[in-house]
Amino acid sequence: MKEIKFNFEELKVYQKSLDFVDIVYEITQEFPKNERYGLTSQFTRAAVSISLNIAEGAGDTDAQFNRFLKIALGSVKECVVCSTIASRQQFIDQNSNNINREKLEELSKMIIGLQKYLNSKNTSKD
Repeated sequence: MKEIKFNFEELKVYQKSLDFVDIVYEITQEFPKNERYGLTSQFTRAAVSISLNIAEGAGDTDAQFNRFLKIALGSVKECVVCSTIASRQQFIDQNSNNINREKLEELSKMIIGLQKYLNSKNTSKD
């Protein structure tokens, strides 16, 4: 059977965002059960939001894609805060927090780079 792929699935930033979702699901499994509807839910929703917004914006107009990338960037920042809180509450160790922050920094740079590319494409048309 032929594998069906959508164009956004080829984006490196999308693939990296899914890798981060996997990390978040893995680490939040160890969070206290009473955090299921608190930090666990917030962290996983924010991580998933990064991928969803990249996918949703891709293939639309550059302006729309840029808008969705801005939302994805907001979700990256939300994940930074979630990781920091998890570390401060000792749900994760400092090493895990550092790894999360490195992955989020990489995603942030990739998203900003994509935004700059989209903006330069539109500026060169003028």
